[in-house]
Amino acid sequence: MAIFHRMLTVFAALVGFALSGAAMAGDGQPTPWQLGFQDSATPIMTQITDFHDFLNIIITLVALFVLALMIYVVVRFNEKRNPNPSRTSHNTLLEVAWTVIPIFILVVIAIPSFRLLFAQYDFPKADVTITATGAQWYWSYEYPDEGIRFDSIMVPEAKLKEGQPRLLTVDNEVVVPVNANVIVGLKSNDVIHDWAVPSFGVKLDAVPGRYQKTWFRAEREGMYYGQCSELCGRNHAFMPIAVRVVSQDEYDAWIAEHKSAAIDTEGKVASAQD
Repeated sequence: MAIFHRMLTVFAALVGFALSGAAMAGDGQPTPWQLGFQDSATPIMTQITDFHDFLNIIITLVALFVLALMIYVVVRFNEKRNPNPSRTSHNTLLEVAWTVIPIFILVVIAIPSFRLLFAQYDFPKADVTITATGAQWYWSYEYPDEGIRFDSIMVPEAKLKEGQPRLLTVDNEVVVPVNANVIVGLKSNDVIHDWAVPSFGVKLDAVPGRYQKTWFRAEREGMYYGQCSELCGRNHAFMPIAVRVVSQDEYDAWIAEHKSAAIDTEGKVASAQD
């Protein structure tokens, strides 16, 4: 009994620690002891989460049914209860049932699956367009409609400020307005990379020689992190993605600031050439 109480105490402590870690974690980034998805910040991620939960229910029901069936067969048709084994070779009703029922289950799964796939590739009218280019080992971003370009490189641990997450913080963040349809075009300068932001439900390869697109609409302001999710070389683990979602006014101010900086830089270059 004493051992049981000790085990219960340890389990309660672990659960409490896990819950406290989740409570202290920031939005849009991994959480210590995390078991599920990051909190959804876009309609697509909400659909992904709902589909995942729906599949888990089906998987659990199928597993419980198979377990119950196995237990029934072991108990009902064991050697002691059936000293003379049955010579039955088939049963028409069972043959039809175990063919039709799985087909029905697959159809039930396919309908929301196709709906989700359609939503992921049904691009809405863009409010913001961004081009992300993968390189070994950082991301370059361009806002083609605004004439803004910059590189986004991971901040080393020694230079992190308080509250900035290790291996996820970058020197230049992607900035987008809240509730805006953001189209992200993906390219690569060298090998295959992958632009993935879990809270947005976005994960797409950046392939050399190809231009691919994905999209998201962040419904909450805040910082959202991701990482390259395609093994791309020695520093694959050190090319994070950071997206800052702000209000429309903050976004407009950020655009104006970066346009001014770009104009100043072009002016200095022109003066130097003269």
